[in-house]
Amino acid sequence: MSLPQALLDSLSQVTGYQADSFIKTHELGESPTSIRINPDKINTPPAHLNIQSPVLWNQYGYYLNARPAFTFDPYFHAGTYYVQEASSMFLEYAVKQSVDLDEDLRVLDLCAAPGGKSTLLASLLSPDSLLVSNEVIKSRANILVDNMSKWGLSNTYVTNNDPKDFSRIGGYFDLIVVDAPCSGSGLFRRDPEAVVEWSLDNVAMCSQRQQRILADVWDSLKEGGILLYSTCSYSEAENETIMDWVIDNLSAKNIVLDKKDTDTIQQWGIVRTESPENKAIGYRFYPDQAKGEGFFLAAFQKTKADYKPFHRPHIKPQRTKSFKHEKSVLSQWITGLEDYMWFEKNDNFYLINPEHESDLKILQSNLYIKKAGILLGQIGAKDLIPEHELALSTILSEQVPILNVSYEQAIAYLRKDDFVPDTNQRGWCGIAYEEHILGWGKALGNRFNNYYPKELRILSRLP
Repeated sequence: MSLPQALLDSLSQVTGYQADSFIKTHELGESPTSIRINPDKINTPPAHLNIQSPVLWNQYGYYLNARPAFTFDPYFHAGTYYVQEASSMFLEYAVKQSVDLDEDLRVLDLCAAPGGKSTLLASLLSPDSLLVSNEVIKSRANILVDNMSKWGLSNTYVTNNDPKDFSRIGGYFDLIVVDAPCSGSGLFRRDPEAVVEWSLDNVAMCSQRQQRILADVWDSLKEGGILLYSTCSYSEAENETIMDWVIDNLSAKNIVLDKKDTDTIQQWGIVRTESPENKAIGYRFYPDQAKGEGFFLAAFQKTKADYKPFHRPHIKPQRTKSFKHEKSVLSQWITGLEDYMWFEKNDNFYLINPEHESDLKILQSNLYIKKAGILLGQIGAKDLIPEHELALSTILSEQVPILNVSYEQAIAYLRKDDFVPDTNQRGWCGIAYEEHILGWGKALGNRFNNYYPKELRILSRLP
């Protein structure tokens, strides 16, 4: 791979840059493959993935010896793991060093699609914490909904809003993660076509856009709250320069993440860098020094609120119909239904943590919500017509019938092909591969209806 000379020239004075090894690593073009397991679904990585070693800075991350065909892995479709670039998993370390995860936090992942950092955050937060995952581009927001649904947790919401829309809820979030759109030089090994699109003009444009995004979302961070800023760019204009801009313009102070772990950070191959003006500390990943792609992260704390503090309103109980029938039906599908709040909207039933009732009203009043908690389905005269999201959730009752299928049948199911499993079951059942549910099916005697969502089906054939 031939790297842009303008990029190499611009990196000559950047902290940690080692020209010979950097260029050689890109010439080899070998990019490591890594996954992060979903601890709410599995405790260890699937054996068939051929694990090489753990990712040192993430408790759930693992490198693979080779990149498999994830499309044809039922474990992937069941949401037991997420394919994520290893360097970006450093977010876990940053979160643990900057906030108290024992507290119930309100967290925003602002530029969240396709969902790597959101699923990571979801695995770290307490059940009573709330994660809002936002994506401004509608098509990418749909992908984000799919991936958050796979992860299966009830305390995650997905919104489709511009960053400036969040200023309506000033001081709401305890933690904001901004993985900002960037020039993408840190991902050249994974996406060689990005090399052609890279230019100094694009770096400058991205830097301006990053400043605008940060300024737009800043009011929604509470005083004392934490902002984690990251990019997959090597350019100073998108990293160290942004650190100085944040401190100079946003009433923020830099947070040093490795005060007690400087040696550990160095052993991991992570480079500690400083901004030119304020000497703020950030963290760089170079692929010739840390096992991953190019990545940058810095942490800030808001020191002063320039807005009227936002207070969550008290929600007065409202008299509604008893939903006696609906409760009876849902209790057969959901473990511990009494521990959740559920409600009906447009004939669909949804389930959320009751601690988030006021949060839902706040978000509904100010933002466009694409997903809130878990979509359960519609209730007919006798039973629930379940949604795919419920099948992949972690709240599904053990009373719900499960039909385990072979690998070949699992792929046929995921392709939405016709097949008739050998079963005496009747009615709705979760279709599972090695006990991991993929979606719904309905057995009707000598006929079987495949309810896997058409838009998610596998379109290609086995290699």
